[in-house]
Amino acid sequence: MILRSSCLLLLISASLAQADVPSSVKALLAVGREGQGNEDASEAWRDLVKAGPQGLLSIVEAAGKGNVVADNWLRMAATVIADEALEAKKPLPVAELESFLRDTRHASAARSIAFDVIQHVDPARANAIEPTLISDPAQELRRGAVQRLIVAGKEKADAKDEAAAKSTYQAALDAARDEDQVKVIAEALTKLGVEVDLPKHFGFITKWNVIGPFDNAQRAGFDAVYPPEKEIKLDAKYAGKGAEVAWQPFETKHEYGKLDFNKPLTMLKDATAYAVSAFDSATDRDAEIRLGCKNGWKVWLNGELLFGRDEYHAERRWISTL
Repeated sequence: MILRSSCLLLLISASLAQADVPSSVKALLAVGREGQGNEDASEAWRDLVKAGPQGLLSIVEAAGKGNVVADNWLRMAATVIADEALEAKKPLPVAELESFLRDTRHASAARSIAFDVIQHVDPARANAIEPTLISDPAQELRRGAVQRLIVAGKEKADAKDEAAAKSTYQAALDAARDEDQVKVIAEALTKLGVEVDLPKHFGFITKWNVIGPFDNAQRAGFDAVYPPEKEIKLDAKYAGKGAEVAWQPFETKHEYGKLDFNKPLTMLKDATAYAVSAFDSATDRDAEIRLGCKNGWKVWLNGELLFGRDEYHAERRWISTL
């Protein structure tokens, strides 16, 4: 009778430990960017670590469902669990983590944590996986595969095998998105006599029609509705800041697609200007519009105002997923 009671107690204890994992994960996902919920998150984090390897997949699966602060808590928990399991020689669900990693439907942040754990506990397996991530939709996972090609390209270049070096570097460039890697690859290809079109690689829009200046005295231009916000007629002329203005074509030659309004419109203060460009996609696809600007700005797409910021000298960057 005592033995049965002891067994029953152990089963209940295990069940309670498992039930704590979802609630602990929920507490981590609730943490705020400004520190809200940190106290609860600290306690939840300790509970997750105590749960050990059995909670690892739940931790990984939760990443990307909260904010970056929550992801940091989850990543730390996964790392500590992996460390303690290695030290205690406890088994980890490496095969399940790889299966999760391979499924690109999961959040990039979650798949990244899964790969990091695999790399930590089974480097040989990670080395076999990483080259296969060269076309992965997650940039942070693709980066390692790109770096391998950069190293391989340099080895071929050092061996004077220029043809192999060019093809290897080109494969790296096709997959690279991080500026630091792209610069290294572009410089290497240039030395090998290959011309690299960085604006095309990054997808920058370089051909525009611009018009201005319109008045922005007292920063009134942000809220003012000037004619280009009502119609796009490239042959039209309007009353501008002190003179009549008309649309004029302008193509930026900057390697990172920077559009400097001062070049076509001259150096003016307290001014507002507009730029318009047309582009087509051959297929329906998810896309991002990215903008970096240090002054006030607005963005329209197909006549719809997407976003705007009445802010100056801030070097803000904005991304919109379409």
